[in-house]
Amino acid sequence: MAKRGETSARASSRSAARLAAVQALYQMDMTGIDLNEVIAEFETHRLGKEVEGWQLHTAEKAFFRNLVEGVVREQLRIDPLIDQQLAEGWRLTRVDSILRAILRAGVFEILARPDIPVRVIISEYVDIAHAFFAEDEPKVVNGILDKLSHKVRPQEFAQRGTPDG
Repeated sequence: MAKRGETSARASSRSAARLAAVQALYQMDMTGIDLNEVIAEFETHRLGKEVEGWQLHTAEKAFFRNLVEGVVREQLRIDPLIDQQLAEGWRLTRVDSILRAILRAGVFEILARPDIPVRVIISEYVDIAHAFFAEDEPKVVNGILDKLSHKVRPQEFAQRGTPDG
């Protein structure tokens, strides 16, 4: 069993990896940069480095790589799932690019990382949304990831023993 400090450090490095993954996915979306190229750039120049005077937290590289590669690999599965959760008349292609990256990464984790509780995943991506947006976007992230997680991993909500999950 990990000690409290070790658990906290791992959680912090995973949070940093999630943020970096969202940034890498955004960069790929905006510039068309290749998957391997963006991963190499982040691992070499950004993860745990000082950028524009800010010391970035050390990110768990394997987790970062898993997220970015997973979203790219599963995007044809992920995007329709997000589209189904968006308000009527909205499509993922109309959503802000950074919001799209946040949603894709969050949905990937819900689908592919049963080792991480959905409530942790949702909380992490809502926090990331707050880092970029001051309006309703964090609520959108919360709503979409929550609705989808109830469909994909309902057992996690049933275990809580409350009627609303």
